[in-house]
Amino acid sequence: MIQIAKADGTSEAFDPHKLTASLRRAGASAGVADHIAREVEKELYNGITTGEIYSHAFSHLRHEGHGRAARYSLKRAMLDFGPSGFPFESYIAELFRAEGSSVLVDQIIQGGCVEHEVDIVVQSGAETVYVEAKFHNTLGFATDLKTVLYVQARIEDIAKRHPGAKGLVVTNTKFTDRAIAYAQCRGLELLAWDYPQSRTLQKRIDKAQVYPVTALTTLSRREKMALLAEREVLCTALPQKKDALLRAGVGKGELGAVLEEVGALCVPGNDI
Repeated sequence: MIQIAKADGTSEAFDPHKLTASLRRAGASAGVADHIAREVEKELYNGITTGEIYSHAFSHLRHEGHGRAARYSLKRAMLDFGPSGFPFESYIAELFRAEGSSVLVDQIIQGGCVEHEVDIVVQSGAETVYVEAKFHNTLGFATDLKTVLYVQARIEDIAKRHPGAKGLVVTNTKFTDRAIAYAQCRGLELLAWDYPQSRTLQKRIDKAQVYPVTALTTLSRREKMALLAEREVLCTALPQKKDALLRAGVGKGELGAVLEEVGALCVPGNDI
């Protein structure tokens, strides 16, 4: 069995079913996903990294349509929000808005003892959730117990002034097992790329069809960073923000391809 090197430093046997499943989630047909998996298997060697496998699969999938390739690249597109955490916070706020909640960002909330800077405050019906957004720019980095201990202490202080306050920690990567165990024990909600299994960050993004500009394959990294600098985080906003695309360095002759990919990415089934 071919052993692959994961981002967290561990290794595991290559599983073609995991690769085809990820390709299917990106919108590839069963036939296309199986074909790409077979092609990627030809390029495997012991010690190949998950990043290299992703690059091979992405290259093949891009030939099948930019929209599918962009959806497949979503996990890594989240890493491009760096180095500051602002774009990630703004993006998560847009996800909550797309799900129907009222959202405020960068709020100062008075607790029983001190004031707290809260990344996102989500109001859904009578429930108020105070969100801490933890962004990481490497896939192997996990949000640990120390972070959830810190957030839980803040929520407890906020609850002294705001009874019923609930806390949520959201990250673009994952949580350690100890962080999950403590959060479950204390009733602190967690949201990561693959947690909780029934309602992961990935599933919520796909359901809401809220995709970041960093997922677009027709934009260069420099163009993506320029858009983020203008606080443009959603690809769905770009058709009404053509001036922002031009300021980011996208040529007038390239606008059509970018906007075509936006339509393919945000409307599954309308791929190009």
